[in-house]
Amino acid sequence: MKVNHKAAGTAEPAYVPDPNRWKALAVCLLSGFITLLDISIVNVGLPSIREGLDAPESDIQWVLSGYALALGLLLVPAGRIGDARGRRRMFMIGMSLFTVASALCGAAQSSTWLVLARFLQGLAGGILTPQVSALIQQMFRGAERGRAFGYFGTVIGLSTAVGPVLGGVIIQIFGPEEGWRWIFYVNLPVCLLALVLARFLLPGPENTAKPCARDLDPVGILLLGAGVALLLLPLVEAQQWRGAGKWLLVPAALVFLAVFVRWELRQARHAQPLVDMGLFGLRSYALGSLIMLFYFAGFTSIFFVFTLYLQSGLGYSALQAGLSITPFALGSALAAAFSGRFVHRYGRALVVAGLLAVAAGLGGVMLAVYQVPGHQAGWAMALPLLLAGLGGGSVISPNQTLTLAEVPPAQGGSAGGVLQTGQRIGSATGIAVAGSVFFASLGEGGKGDGDWAAAFRHSLGVSVALVTLALAVAVLDLRARRAAAWPGA
Repeated sequence: MKVNHKAAGTAEPAYVPDPNRWKALAVCLLSGFITLLDISIVNVGLPSIREGLDAPESDIQWVLSGYALALGLLLVPAGRIGDARGRRRMFMIGMSLFTVASALCGAAQSSTWLVLARFLQGLAGGILTPQVSALIQQMFRGAERGRAFGYFGTVIGLSTAVGPVLGGVIIQIFGPEEGWRWIFYVNLPVCLLALVLARFLLPGPENTAKPCARDLDPVGILLLGAGVALLLLPLVEAQQWRGAGKWLLVPAALVFLAVFVRWELRQARHAQPLVDMGLFGLRSYALGSLIMLFYFAGFTSIFFVFTLYLQSGLGYSALQAGLSITPFALGSALAAAFSGRFVHRYGRALVVAGLLAVAAGLGGVMLAVYQVPGHQAGWAMALPLLLAGLGGGSVISPNQTLTLAEVPPAQGGSAGGVLQTGQRIGSATGIAVAGSVFFASLGEGGKGDGDWAAAFRHSLGVSVALVTLALAVAVLDLRARRAAAWPGA
């Protein structure tokens, strides 16, 4: 099965390197940094928000969940519209909304105000995120594209490392009642700078044809949005929405997604679909997307239970918890900077090696917590976390390069949006499953260090299992690639 080039409406234009492409990449990385920073920095600010706004627990959870849900809803539609109407335009719209939403978050006078502002911020992030991967697809080819995605992976690692530490420092400087506001205000100068640079450095539309509303597939947008919302809602609310009733939304989500697939196949015969299902006929795209789904399910859940264990179980401050996570994030940033240069030489083997290192590192963390379950656990986990981070930095960027390698640049936004939506679904699933195991292991009376350590180890076992699933898919793809390269060998 091949990608439906006919549905795209135009042939792929000849590649002409943009002389400003590396400067434009810096703008993309700046936006990627600030949107990812806003996820990690808010985690350590939740106690300050609770105290400053006297917020109930349900609203505190929605400060995180609302952002994640809104982000997941717009990734694919925003990517498709960027492909059709211009990625620079969508980038600037998303960045403008993100600036306004950050200001509204910082100025919030109630928890309801903050939740709504965070939802708007998530929508803005959903508009911005697919434009970044699509612009990299558009501006770079070959080994340069691997380097560009490698730099993006470095930014992911740095934002993860800087966020908790920066959040802890800001709260310590401005105090628990007002410090959380500056977590959001710190975005404003960066966003304004990115807006100005985007106007002059990002490439404009590759063609002047503007599809009509029908060609933007509004029915597909509604079907996919409903399916993703129904699937994500019980996952992001797994701990707050008590009872089994929430899981009835999952089969409803699957129905909407099945109808969406049928609609897209029909749409491809008459016009440009929201998602070209032919993409999943590309082994590199289908298996690469599956790797990211499983990896993000294991990867994201680590930080959720890690923060709970350190702050609630061991009594670490927000700053101490952030510093304890730093070895993983710095290892990830370091490896991502180099892995992008080697992905065209080693291909899927690099991803396999990275996943092996992640699994080994997490196994080392479990052993460290078993041996040192007390307050010194943060030090005991540093080296295995560094190993896991080095592995993680060799997974995300190389896998994204390999997954999108055969995707036409004209479909880069929608293809990247689908890939990132899978990441969000994987993240929500991993947090829900690992969190459930964590709290079930902790039990009603689990108050001592030993109980918290055991709960942490059990939840890490879930993360290792999910990373192992990603490893199995990567090995399958590696074997298929080698069989295709050396038939009969």
